[in-house]
Amino acid sequence: MQAHDFTLIFLTLLVLGTALQLWLAWRHNHHVARHRDRVPGAFAASVSLAEHQRAADYTRARTRLGAVELLLGALVLLGWTLGGGLDALDRLWRGFGLGSIATGVGVIVSALLLGGLLELPLRIYRQFVLEARFGFNRSPAGLFVADLAKGMLVSLAFGVPLTALVLWLMEAGGARWWLWVWGVWAGFNLLMLWAYPTLIAPLFNAFTPLADTALRARIEALLARCGFKASGVFVMDGSRRSGHGNAYFTGIGKAKRIVFYDTLLDRLATDEVEAVLAHELGHFHHRHVLARVVVLFATSLAALVLLDWLLVQPWFFAGLGVTHPSPYLGLLLFLLAAGSFFIFLQPLGAWVSRRHEFEADAYAAAQSDGAALVHALVRLYRDNATTLTPDPLHSAFYDSHPPAPIRIAHLEALLQRPRASA
Repeated sequence: MQAHDFTLIFLTLLVLGTALQLWLAWRHNHHVARHRDRVPGAFAASVSLAEHQRAADYTRARTRLGAVELLLGALVLLGWTLGGGLDALDRLWRGFGLGSIATGVGVIVSALLLGGLLELPLRIYRQFVLEARFGFNRSPAGLFVADLAKGMLVSLAFGVPLTALVLWLMEAGGARWWLWVWGVWAGFNLLMLWAYPTLIAPLFNAFTPLADTALRARIEALLARCGFKASGVFVMDGSRRSGHGNAYFTGIGKAKRIVFYDTLLDRLATDEVEAVLAHELGHFHHRHVLARVVVLFATSLAALVLLDWLLVQPWFFAGLGVTHPSPYLGLLLFLLAAGSFFIFLQPLGAWVSRRHEFEADAYAAAQSDGAALVHALVRLYRDNATTLTPDPLHSAFYDSHPPAPIRIAHLEALLQRPRASA
């Protein structure tokens, strides 16, 4: 393959992918707008017209901002590659006369920092304009800046040594360097699963043991029924930053913990909290988390094998605007350009995720009060301004969770069955 052929392939996929996503955003906005003035029948008794219209307006505002972010991302990618940005950055770092590993770390870290800086204006707009307009932002400017600073320091503390180790293995690991790198990357991810709950997350949020004794007793009974062991049930001060509510599991092995946003506990009744937790337990019961980790590790191994082949193809570097090939630039080019080649696989991942959500809902309906889960979901849709009328194609392409009407209808159908068969 010639360099100009690969350039043409890259540009074609970038343009097609960007155009497809812009078209889906346009469809989504118009679909939501067309259904803005009528609450879907299944939600007419629980969601007011004003709440439905607020969700529509919030969805459209986020979709428009997402389109801007998409275009900016495409332009930045072109600037880094065909525009010569990475080539210029590489020449700058080479001029310092450092070794190949130090130069590579410098190029990769500075490119990522510059990319984050370019995204910062839209991030500020999202937080302090869009989210504030709809009443969700609660983060003062000082906290926002502190989060940015801490996030950058944590990323550098872990990212710089990891990047240096990966680059060293790429140079010293021989013909099977990709296997060594994969092992390091997989081990690092497992380490983060263990360390995040107790070492990293508390740098940003306060986590306090659940104080509601009645709710705690109910949760402990649910965990016992499901055979699930956790190191604790904690409440996170999510209200410091946002009005959105959520709950999640984190950690691995004995470090697993259950975390509820304080905003979620303020909104849901005890049986509804139990039902939401039962849904999350459903993911563990069906081994969804394990399956995702296995898929992630398998695809990362395949990606490294592909990168190993690309590193010895001159057209890969020249076709993306790099005149001085190196392992670190090959790695960085691969990370930057991969999205343009794999965006068309997005619907497959979304489809699998939606199937997992249906399975977790069925498990929750069997282990707790299914009607309470319906009420909890509707309340969360309403309070988080989630649209009840997404465009079907947009949802199929992106959404990791089923659209609200389909999900609720699925749960209500489960509730009509005999309990033993749920």
